[in-house]
Amino acid sequence: MARSRYNKIDSRNLERLKEIAGENNVISDKEKMQDYSHDEFSLAEAGRIPEAVIKPRSAGEISEILRIAAKEGFPVTPRGGGTGLCGGCVPVSGGIVISFENMNRILEIDTENLMAVVEAGVTLREFYAEVEKAGFFFPPHPGEESATIGGVIATNAGGARAVKYGVIRNFIRGIEAVLSDGSIISTGGKIMKNSTGYNIMNLLIGSEGTLGVVTKAVISLMPPPPAMIMLIIPYGSLNDAIRTVPAMIRGKIVPMAVEFIERDLITVTEEFLRKEWPCKGGEAHLMIVLDGSSEEEIEKLSESVSRICLENNAADVFVANTRQKQQDVMDIRSLIYEALKPKTIEALDITVPRSEIAGHVKKVHAISEKYGMWLPTCGHAADGNIHTFLMKAGMKDGRLDDTETGGWREKYPAVRKELHEDAKARGGVISGEHGIGLVKKEYLHLSVDRKQIELMKMIKNAFDPSNILNPGKIF
Repeated sequence: MARSRYNKIDSRNLERLKEIAGENNVISDKEKMQDYSHDEFSLAEAGRIPEAVIKPRSAGEISEILRIAAKEGFPVTPRGGGTGLCGGCVPVSGGIVISFENMNRILEIDTENLMAVVEAGVTLREFYAEVEKAGFFFPPHPGEESATIGGVIATNAGGARAVKYGVIRNFIRGIEAVLSDGSIISTGGKIMKNSTGYNIMNLLIGSEGTLGVVTKAVISLMPPPPAMIMLIIPYGSLNDAIRTVPAMIRGKIVPMAVEFIERDLITVTEEFLRKEWPCKGGEAHLMIVLDGSSEEEIEKLSESVSRICLENNAADVFVANTRQKQQDVMDIRSLIYEALKPKTIEALDITVPRSEIAGHVKKVHAISEKYGMWLPTCGHAADGNIHTFLMKAGMKDGRLDDTETGGWREKYPAVRKELHEDAKARGGVISGEHGIGLVKKEYLHLSVDRKQIELMKMIKNAFDPSNILNPGKIF
């Protein structure tokens, strides 16, 4: 990659950017740019205030901005909702941040083709609401609904429902993107199959804004499932809980979601939200969501799942049988990070084969004891995606302890190194849905061999020869 040093944005270029996007859509005041200097990764040292923030209104404006950036030699960092957990939208090399706040329109819900056409700044919350209003269903649910469509495409986000329906990549049919030289390309479209040359669209998905700036997407939708049920199952051991999952799959049952959560995480988040999990006790819990074509089918599936759970030493099976109970459960599961955030150093995103989940979590417990560091863990039990939270403090009386763990800064790198190395030894990878960004790039070599990294760098150089698009990420 040709460039590692960049030019500053002078007053002349700042005026040119204002002419393109409008004076009210360009921010250069340091205090006002503070919010654009970081994502949800907790350590402040990962942040960097940009030289300017631009809020364009169209792909055409972004094209003009990138032409100037390429000519003048300053970096450009795309930013969606800023909900990432690995510094992916941090402008580490300065330059400008492109914020998609003004590109937030749902352009079309195509009821004939079951497709939506949306701009990159649409939030998941807005998208889910409009899709549901139109009578459709968008299965991927990464968790944080203030994330934007562009952001979840950039990281190929997944979420709890990936086991049955797949990740974001499985639903993206077309992309409009602006390349580093200002070219605007459109890939795919309202089509379900495409074997026409190299799949540029799939290169852009998951590229974290390093290959192009996604401005618009065509997204596949589904009819909503006619029936759905949520089960909560407590276990005396995580090993028994995890062992249940392949037993279900072998029984030809594919749930919409299977989440595992350790008890102490539930307790802390209950206290934080002032909401109650449907049952007490147990060292680990499974949250299983089943969907089907009828209430009768769901009832039969529920009976089969309950039998398999009890055969694998479940203490009981609880049904969240009201919308409020289901919402409380989803809130507790989805807002774990919010509850832990004040004392979280990093939320890991390791993925291992399903059969290795229990072994990896056992290793998490051993490392926790070795370093005297609380490492609460949850994850997607049916797809092997494990989220371990590296904590500055422990838990006391059902809530976060105000007293921080002694020496956590020294312990932190050693703990994350051992956890990532254990994932590699089990045939796993360092990220299942959050991406690499700034924070995880030192461990990329654990998941991807040298030759593949060389190929990735060649692809980056082909798309962005001047290395102005989100530099400092992934590699």
